[in-house]
Amino acid sequence: MRLTIQNHALTVEIDTLGAQLASIRAPDGTEYLWQGNPEIWARRAPMLFPVIGRLRDSAYLLDGVPYTIPQHGFARDMEFQVSGQTGHSLSLSISDTEATRAVYPFAFSLTVTYSLEGNTLVKAHRVENRSDREMLFELGGHDGFRAPIEPGVPMSAYRIVLPQPSVRLYGMDERCLLTPKGEELPLEGGALPLTPASYGLDTLVMDAPAGHTAALVDQMGRARVTMSFPDFSYLGLWTQNKPFDTGYVCVEPWTTLPDAAFVGRELGDKAGIRRLAPGQSETLTYTTTFN
Repeated sequence: MRLTIQNHALTVEIDTLGAQLASIRAPDGTEYLWQGNPEIWARRAPMLFPVIGRLRDSAYLLDGVPYTIPQHGFARDMEFQVSGQTGHSLSLSISDTEATRAVYPFAFSLTVTYSLEGNTLVKAHRVENRSDREMLFELGGHDGFRAPIEPGVPMSAYRIVLPQPSVRLYGMDERCLLTPKGEELPLEGGALPLTPASYGLDTLVMDAPAGHTAALVDQMGRARVTMSFPDFSYLGLWTQNKPFDTGYVCVEPWTTLPDAAFVGRELGDKAGIRRLAPGQSETLTYTTTFN
């Protein structure tokens, strides 16, 4: 089921399946969100919880016990319940079930609140540990944006701009597991090219850039989509490596690095893993501004 929030600047549709964004439109009808072409990439903006990315052998260890869990976790495929709504905001929630406990043995609640502040969309994730033990989790965004936003412009005319002169990317092996960071890559004007071939094997992964911001910039040098993610320590940028323009790029703030060749198999070994004591909760927020 799709629900809508709106103000004078934006109309945002949200699907209760996965609490996933379905549309972000300006008053003139401009659509910013990738619309999920199944021949390229069928999803739009899935949420990553309680793990991020692929796992080595499709499993993680918790106190030595292996658990098999889908790539990016299960939240993106769960039906969320409405827990609050106004004209400008919407809260959607899930909690643990028998099925989730079989792959992630914690009692939890996850509430995602979308709210509009002018031309900025705020997305807040409140995670609560309802278990009687410490809870470990990962959380991330996977928001796909149209690139280009207007028709008739090549994807290569757009770029991702970071507020720094260079970046060191993590490597990735043939299993799509991270390897240590490579050499410093200079950025002209902070810009990363936006062509499918630039993304090679899979995702560009880096420590959060200066200011924890990233912008999708058009051919005129205008920032069309600017994401700010102060609560997130890492950033992924992804589009499929195709021999043609895919028409989208995902800007992905992550709390935690995906599985890596240089860390152990325990969930607690993951770089950036979040920990909540019994009864504790925390809220992690990022914002996206549209122009």
